[in-house]
Amino acid sequence: MSECVLQNPLNALVALGSNQVTAHETVMELLVEAVARLSERGVVIRSVSRFFSTPCFPAGAGPDFVNAAFEASDVADPAAFLSVLHEVEAEFGRAREQRWGQRTLDLDLIAVGDLVLPDAGFVQQWMDLPLEDQVQKAPDQMILPHPRVQDRSFVLVPLMDIAPDWVHPLSGLSVKQMHDALPLADRKSVKPLDNLENHA
Repeated sequence: MSECVLQNPLNALVALGSNQVTAHETVMELLVEAVARLSERGVVIRSVSRFFSTPCFPAGAGPDFVNAAFEASDVADPAAFLSVLHEVEAEFGRAREQRWGQRTLDLDLIAVGDLVLPDAGFVQQWMDLPLEDQVQKAPDQMILPHPRVQDRSFVLVPLMDIAPDWVHPLSGLSVKQMHDALPLADRKSVKPLDNLENHA
């Protein structure tokens, strides 16, 4: 059963990325195809950011990523929406076996409007989780907003393209404020890619 069905649908923010490809396409082409696949499944894509080259995190875990973000509208059932994201990940060969490892497709639900799920205390607990624990632990239920959004340049830089004014419902900080609070080196490490030429 869905955890939360909304009377008034909200817009959702999703981060996407990949650092693996099939034999016949680049990473960016794979991400474009993933967005198209979501549209075919009824996801209403409102806007898509530019594509960015991002160092793999943690360092040494694999090749660099290509990251982007999109905004979807009319999300009435966040749990069902998350299930669609996971289904499309699986269609592209994503296996959730290694935390923060290499992957063909990563679709992370960052936020649905200003929803806080399952509750503020639980979200804050995961926001405060030390880095060494983040590597080992994963939540067993949907958390909104994503507990690591404020820390991740590879999420915030693409979000600056499509939702700079979205405000985190717990911290009260906008995407722009969270972005600007990141170390300059982190922001500069996320570099825009101008075309689809052979970025594997």
